Amino acid sequence: MPAVIDEETQALIDGPIAEPVLKRHAIETHALPRPETTVAPVAVRWKYAIGIPLIHLLACLAFVPYFFSWTGVVCAVLGFYVFGTLGINLCYHRLLTHQGLTLPKWLEHTFAVLGVCCLQDTPACWIAMHRIHHKHSDEQPDPHSPLVNFFWGHFGWLMVHNREFLNVNYYQRFTRDILRDPFYMTLERRGVWLRIYLASMLVFFLAGLAIGWPLTGSYWTGVQFGLSLLVWGVFVRTVLVWHITWSVNSITHIWGYRNYETTDSSRNNWLVGLWSNGEGWHNNHHADQRAAAHGHTWWEFDVTWITIRALEKLGLATDVVRPRAWKKT
Repeated sequence: MPAVIDEETQALIDGPIAEPVLKRHAIETHALPRPETTVAPVAVRWKYAIGIPLIHLLACLAFVPYFFSWTGVVCAVLGFYVFGTLGINLCYHRLLTHQGLTLPKWLEHTFAVLGVCCLQDTPACWIAMHRIHHKHSDEQPDPHSPLVNFFWGHFGWLMVHNREFLNVNYYQRFTRDILRDPFYMTLERRGVWLRIYLASMLVFFLAGLAIGWPLTGSYWTGVQFGLSLLVWGVFVRTVLVWHITWSVNSITHIWGYRNYETTDSSRNNWLVGLWSNGEGWHNNHHADQRAAAHGHTWWEFDVTWITIRALEKLGLATDVVRPRAWKKT
């Protein structure tokens, strides 16, 4: 059954009614101040300011031959879909944030755990940020508009405390529908979400050790194989999914084409649309936020939507919301 949603949360999901020409000056000049909630005073968000560069450095171990294996590369590529597309695109974004479909709770929770393994904060925090982004897209309260500057929109906003997201006591008002589920409240407690990511690191390493040691008869060869899966299957994949998600926040609000006249600067971008498995058709999404399909024309390839259709065919996805433009035609 779909979650019960109050009027305030429903307004966040649906977003504002489009009124063309609003915010045009800020959009044309790229002159937008940072959100007021980050500037009085500015405080570094140390867990991100340290954690993000650290994971990037660990991902750079992929350039060291000792940490290379083709199996690790395959883990990174498959993980891009399993964790990024199923966890972030489908679950965090289209299912939980916008209520574009319904899944059985066991499958929803499984996909949510995959999203947690992308190290993009808890589902509730991610959803709160994204709902505020839609409600105030390219206005000052928008947490990550690139109209402040490109690097702010891409990842700079993560490095600075925003008082809307200090802890669940602040952002729960944007995600009451989500936090009614005890599963999501559990992820908020005592760093449970971070422990899940750390556990995924251990799983990849131990899986490689368990495979490599018996196959080669050498414990240290098993260690090397396990480390290759850890570096590629976790660190490289995490960084790839980060930049894919961040590029939707930054690139698709600056470069691309528009199918719809929305009140923000959202664009459809070919490059981001393809490498994000459908999230880069961002103008379409801003024009029709609840639609589970972001590619609205035949050439706008949307792997996430193809996955949702497959789940629907299997009877696992229900209440799937189609774009309004499709209904008109």
